[in-house]
Amino acid sequence: MLYLLYIRFGGICIKKIVLTTLNSKYIHSSLSPWCLFAGLKQHSRVPFDCEVIEGTVNEDISLFAQKIIDKKPNIIGFSVYIWNKIQTYSLIEIIKNELKTVTIVAGGPEVAYNPREVLAENESIDYILSGEGEYPFAMLTDGLAAGEDISSIYGLSFRKNGKIISNEPYISNEDPPSPYSEEYLANLNGRIAYLETSRGCPFSCAFCLSGRCGGVRFFDIEKSKENMLLLANSGAKTIKLVDRTFNADRKRAKELFDFVISEYGKRIPLGVCFHFEIAGDLLDDETLSLLSKAPRGSIQLEIGIQSFNSQTLRSINRKTESCKLKENIKSLLKYKNIHIHIDLIAGLPYEDLNSFENSFNEAYFLSADMLQLGFLKLLHGASMRENKSKFPCEFLNVPPYEVISTPWLSAADLQELHFVEIALDKLYNSSKFNTTLDYLISGTLYSPYKLFNAFGKHIVAKAKEHCSLDELKNILYDFLLNDKKADMAVLRDKMIRDRLKNSSTGVIPERIRVKDEKLLKIKKYLQADPALASKRAVKRSIAILYTENSAVFADYCEDEKENGKYKIHEISLDMIK
Repeated sequence: MLYLLYIRFGGICIKKIVLTTLNSKYIHSSLSPWCLFAGLKQHSRVPFDCEVIEGTVNEDISLFAQKIIDKKPNIIGFSVYIWNKIQTYSLIEIIKNELKTVTIVAGGPEVAYNPREVLAENESIDYILSGEGEYPFAMLTDGLAAGEDISSIYGLSFRKNGKIISNEPYISNEDPPSPYSEEYLANLNGRIAYLETSRGCPFSCAFCLSGRCGGVRFFDIEKSKENMLLLANSGAKTIKLVDRTFNADRKRAKELFDFVISEYGKRIPLGVCFHFEIAGDLLDDETLSLLSKAPRGSIQLEIGIQSFNSQTLRSINRKTESCKLKENIKSLLKYKNIHIHIDLIAGLPYEDLNSFENSFNEAYFLSADMLQLGFLKLLHGASMRENKSKFPCEFLNVPPYEVISTPWLSAADLQELHFVEIALDKLYNSSKFNTTLDYLISGTLYSPYKLFNAFGKHIVAKAKEHCSLDELKNILYDFLLNDKKADMAVLRDKMIRDRLKNSSTGVIPERIRVKDEKLLKIKKYLQADPALASKRAVKRSIAILYTENSAVFADYCEDEKENGKYKIHEISLDMIK
């Protein structure tokens, strides 16, 4: 009964532990504090009162701090990442000023790889844990409560007699305790759920931290299936596997893919999607055949390309069979049942502007559902940051530590790539301009890189990085009008098709709208035919495609959607008198 009130073994009096982190957005949940919570339950010798409190970087930090202060914790554990480091440090300072005796424990990649530096610069942080935290955090809280010597705890860094002691990161050989408690599921509330079925990575890419945790360790596969079902039935619509290379073990990956496919619509509810990060070149024919059977929407695949420059890949220890990678991506896309996300990284060694342009164009012509252009970040613990002689890059000294120049790319070059990124996200990744882009690029009017570079510069020059879809269409039309490469009549008709497929407002943007008396005749013609007449209370948009001698229309209701887009119906103008 005494333990239910407080714990004192000659150490500190512990009544309350709070585990917290700041997510980048509300839709994201965090796994790390719940892993620590599970570690306390499994490993601690005494029953602490522990609570997880999640927030976001967009919240008022003072108000979020007060939530924690109101709990009157004795120990607070913070998970620190690249996206929340600055806000977390502010949060710690606010709390420490209010709760003078609270013990602050920090973990996560933003403190785990440079604990001595963090402790030297942040007096408010008392302890740092490096490596896996479930067991060491429980040992630390037990040790503090009992007044025991904590100096030998794996992964622990702390101050002692004016010196900083730093122990080796902790890596377990066992499966961690499950974080998916009743409290976790209640807190999830339909947000994106995260699941790990392995830890570590078999590769050692120079820009990444995953290979720093030893070799890959796979968790019990039957328990992984149980967790898949648990999260699929939690109310979450997206479950992201955080395994760094999910298909590092091909046989195991096939079994879990098959589990999702065979249980979809049965024990896995319809509408739930599992997101896997894979190495595309490791897919074999058997796995490709299996994935071709996946129900539409059940699986998403994220495939890192990074670069098609072989010298670049060798320099960063990235082992990729590029030809096999491209073949496999094309095969997956043929099935049209799995969302494929691929990515490139700008700023890697030996990748100059010309080389990156080639990589970008090659990646674009794979026609993936999403092409992400990321920028190299020199993370604490990554060999690219630690080995400056081999990787002589200039980068920001604050998060996200993004590269600002390399021997191969100047600051101006990298700015140009940011223009490409802006236009890529607005035009291609939005999927609102597919027909228009096919015309502009397939017709060899532009290379992908040159189009996105030019339009990205145009958007920035007009200070229109944030604009509505209608405004964006008008801006694109005017940009191409001034550029004088496209046939504007054809372009207008392509943009009409995109507009009708993607917007339910029924309104045609001003720059591509044409007032034509024929539209009334077309409307009457359609209404006179029971098979073509619009349904009651269903909005319809009609437009004339002059270069195609046809009229197109879209009805905006759920029955008229296909793969997230509205169906386009078409009739020849010759049929209308």
